[in-house]
Amino acid sequence: MTSRTRPLLGLATLVAGIGTAGSLYFSLGLGLVPCELCWYQRILLYPLVVVLGVATLEDRPGVARTVLPLSLLGLGVATYHVILQVRPSVGGTCSVGGGCSSILYPMLDGLLTIPRLSLIAFVLVTALVTASWRLRGRAWP
Repeated sequence: MTSRTRPLLGLATLVAGIGTAGSLYFSLGLGLVPCELCWYQRILLYPLVVVLGVATLEDRPGVARTVLPLSLLGLGVATYHVILQVRPSVGGTCSVGGGCSSILYPMLDGLLTIPRLSLIAFVLVTALVTASWRLRGRAWP
């Protein structure tokens, strides 16, 4: 019998891995200095690669108990970061390195910014882990 949850966990691992590699490329490869909010998002995303990777190998959808607090907190920080980027007058800027609101990245004419990419990653990880938990067939949590 093949597992229905393993592919979802594997995809969540892939998303977290791409997010981690992308953030390292932006800072180490392109020399962009991460702001404070970027650091918080990295702190919440990086461990998900290992946690989700092990959960995928062992086919453990119950990992949602560990992943969701990190991904939901990351989702909140990323949402706030996007709001600051779109409307800096709401709460100021995100400081360090000039602030993300003052930098537009050349991805799709500035539509895909680093905070938005982070938000997409946290949304996908949250959705995939939640779906794997529900496929498990048990009540939440």
